[in-house]
Amino acid sequence: MSFNYPRNVRFRCLKCARCCGDTETRVRYILLLKCEAERIAEATSKSIMEFAQKIEGQAPYVYKMKKTQHDGKCVFLKNERCTIYRLRPLICRFYPFELKTTESGEHEFHFTQECLGIGEGKRLTKKYFEDLLKLL
Repeated sequence: MSFNYPRNVRFRCLKCARCCGDTETRVRYILLLKCEAERIAEATSKSIMEFAQKIEGQAPYVYKMKKTQHDGKCVFLKNERCTIYRLRPLICRFYPFELKTTESGEHEFHFTQECLGIGEGKRLTKKYFEDLLKLL
């Protein structure tokens, strides 16, 4: 698959957990594929409806992760750490990047400036984005 990606961007996860929930300026939706929800349910011995709610119109996503009421964070975030990290959804693995398709059908990676790790760490190469694509 051919794609465009941001050149000269640096990124290092600072483990701040900002990506795991709402911020002062943004309501975040952690979307789940059916297979991701099933995998999490099996590993945690929880029913899908305990941690996610059904959504429509967001194909291929069919669920969104529930959040805690007191701070709007993912229900699997405890002490600023993801308790399902090895099972985390694709959308979490991509953050702070997302893949969009242009009107002409081209694939482009974009990133959000709200992530504190943008501008930190090493400069990302095309291989980094190719590895993200392999997750698809």
